[in-house]
Parts: sequence; structure tokens; C-alpha cells
Amino acid sequence: MLIVMHHHASQEQIDQVIAAVEAMGFKAEPIPGSLRTAIGVLGNQGYVDDASIRILPGVRETIHVSKPYKMVSRDFHPASTVVDVAGVRFGDGQKPVVIAGPCSIETEEQMLAAAQQVKSAGAQMLRGGAFKPRTGPHSFQGLGLEGLKYLQQAGKASGLPVVTEVMRIEQLEVICRHADMLQIGARNMQNFDLLKEVGKTGHPVLLKRGMSATIEEFLAAAEYILAEGNEQVVLCERGIRTFEKSTRNTLDLSVVPLIREMSHLPIIVDPSHATGKRALVPVMGKAALIAGAHGLMIEVHPNPAKALCDGAQSLSGADFSALMEEFSGLLKYLGH
Repeated sequence: MLIVMHHHASQEQIDQVIAAVEAMGFKAEPIPGSLRTAIGVLGNQGYVDDASIRILPGVRETIHVSKPYKMVSRDFHPASTVVDVAGVRFGDGQKPVVIAGPCSIETEEQMLAAAQQVKSAGAQMLRGGAFKPRTGPHSFQGLGLEGLKYLQQAGKASGLPVVTEVMRIEQLEVICRHADMLQIGARNMQNFDLLKEVGKTGHPVLLKRGMSATIEEFLAAAEYILAEGNEQVVLCERGIRTFEKSTRNTLDLSVVPLIREMSHLPIIVDPSHATGKRALVPVMGKAALIAGAHGLMIEVHPNPAKALCDGAQSLSGADFSALMEEFSGLLKYLGH
């Protein structure tokens, strides 16, 4: 439920409403606005009888929110959230952010070379996987802690903030020390214990949509992070599983404008994982920007032919540089 206060409501009246909500056994979340304050009611499992709330001084109206997510909804938070990752800002009014780098961290030299390539081309963040969830147990699983050190070193050398995936709760502490942003991959989108712990860190989070997740399930997963007090969440569409086999996944670009309407959180697109084909990455990346994405995540490898993971969807440094030139012209046309 959402309680909307009159614009002239006093702080004493707001406090009285909060106390009444808490007396009912729920959590009250004040949402200050430019014109009036709203108070979100959290913790209820069903309909809340608002009769005792509606009669309190200063209350304008009560709105029952039936969605399984509240804190990520524009009903509770009308203003768009801007997520800051070491000075790189995602959200409305900001230039779209390009995150680039290899799928997997393989060697120190590879990461330094990749970082230099994406930096010189104009990327604002560096990506790289140290812990890799793979479909088959015999595939390359990443370098672990050694890889994290290479990623952090490459980030510092290039001046780019870094993002990497966390797979388990016990990895959180060490990854937070080495990375500026935590990635929750598609396979862990509904790992609710992990989402809760990530929320407690306060670290910026990149949450990828599960391969078979509905939009409601996607936003509900983000709700777990926000419910722990962390609003620094960027959503990421990376394609969903359908009957189609010609591409790795099916890129659902409709999710971009839809989530911008439903949620205040920024959303970016990963055309590399969505298509699985490097030839499709440029056109789908541009389509995502036209759809209103707040950024892109693109896989770039110094030598895609020798990549230990996802070489077929990775761009070379030269191809990425050419693509960034194309993005530059498109962004000017879009008014960025």
C-alpha cells in the first residue's frame, strides 16, 4: 500500500502515520517528493485495511499496490534513480554507459591489453569474469582470486571502474575489495539468499535477467536487493530462452521502454550474450540505444579466435573501436 500525504502535511503528521503503520506490524518507508511526501507500506502479505490510516490528519489518499515488487516500482519511487559507480553514472539524463571487456579473465597480459583497447575506444567501464558459471563442468571456470587481481590491476591502469560476477555469498567480501560493481548473472537472478546479502553490502549491483524470467520476476528479484537498503541497482536485459535456435537467446528489446515505465531503476542491454554472434552485436547494440537503454555491455577480447569463453560473440579491439565511432554518431542524433 502507498499512503499519499497532502502537500501541506506537517512532519508531525507524517510521523503519526509512520507510527500507525508500524503499530500494525508493517514497515513504513517515507518517500519524499518535490510536491508531497508518500509513505510506502512494506511487509504485508495481502490486503491491508486502511480505514484507520485514511482518517489520520494530513493523509490525502491510500493506493493499494498489488505488485510483488514495491520499492523498485514508480508507484513508490516516481523519480528516476541514477546509479553512480566510481563516478560513472547510469540513468535518465546521463549519457549511455558502455561496459566492455572479455567474458573471462585469462591472463594478466590479456586483461591489460583488453582494458587499453576498450579505454582508447571510449568505453566507460571494464568487465571481466573471474568466477564463471558454465553450462558444462569441463569448460573453463575462471581464475578466481588471481583473476580478480588482474581485473583490478587492469582497471587501475586504464582508469576504468570494473564489474565482475559474484556467484556465491562467500565470494562477496573479496569481490567487493576488488570490484566497483557486483554482477548477478542470469543463472543467479533468483538466488534469493545471494540477492539479500548483495543488498546488505551497499555496493552497486548489475542484475541480469534470468534466461526464462518474466518481467515481473525480474523486478521482484531487484526488490530483494532494494529491500536490504541498496538502491544502487542497474538492470540488464541479456536475452531470454525461446524456441529459436539461430541465436544464443532472443533479445527482448521491448523490455527497455517497458521497464523504464514500470521502474525507476536504470536498464542496460547485453547484445553479446543475447545474440551469441559478433556480427549481430553492432546492430542490436544500436537498436538498444534507440529503444532507450541506459547503456550496453559488450564483450571485447584482444584475440577472439583464442578466447577461452564466448569467442564467437566477442569483438576484436579494432571492431569495437569502429563500433564506438558508430555509437558516437547515433548518440548525437539521439540528443546525448
